[in-house]
Amino acid sequence: MFALGCDRAYLYAHPERLLTADEQARYDETLVQRARGVPSQYITGHQEFWGLDLIVSPAVLIPRPETEHVIEGVLELARGAPNPRIVDVGTGSGCIAIALAKELPAAEIHATEISPPALEVARANAARHQLERRISFHLADLLTGLPDESFDFVVSNPPYVGESEEDHVQLEVRKFEPRSAVFAGPTGLEVIERLIPQAHARLKLGGWLVLEIGYSQEPAMRNLLSRWNDIRFIRDLQGIQRVVAARKK
Repeated sequence: MFALGCDRAYLYAHPERLLTADEQARYDETLVQRARGVPSQYITGHQEFWGLDLIVSPAVLIPRPETEHVIEGVLELARGAPNPRIVDVGTGSGCIAIALAKELPAAEIHATEISPPALEVARANAARHQLERRISFHLADLLTGLPDESFDFVVSNPPYVGESEEDHVQLEVRKFEPRSAVFAGPTGLEVIERLIPQAHARLKLGGWLVLEIGYSQEPAMRNLLSRWNDIRFIRDLQGIQRVVAARKK
């Protein structure tokens, strides 16, 4: 499909079609890249998330199905907020901000990213889905430098893998995805430990922090969120505590 620039139905409908020399060369090159371990999403430049076709490049983490639980958590909590102000911290490809903009048409959405190349990908994805006017993008380190306004939701899929866990991470991820989007430091909690107090300072009273977390981080999160109310965890399809939500007292 990628080599020919066609859809699956076309492939099934034209089994007799022969490839041109250029098409065969392009197909062979994709196989060489995949054999080297390059993720297929970086080869094709696309990944689906929340039913949206998103551009991806080696500048951004590849959106994953587990992160859709973040969207589900925010949508559940946002039922009582008619015009919520939301900030997606470390937006990467923009997948969380764009999905929330699609689902919450009355929301005011901001997105921060420390990497200029990643921010360009996020902006391009917002434009592709005609949501560029709905999302304000900021080149920023977490919440530092944002306009001095408060939010109903601070949402993030931060780096949460510890360097000590590197051997347990897929080779494709270690070799090709942006390291700063995967590894937070020695323990994996370094970015989250910085984000939690910043989020507490920027949230309205009763506002929510919603984070994707690592598979073994529930005890640490309960400790880090001891000043917060109504701590909730959401399991992914493998039964792993994948998302935590906590309300500002």
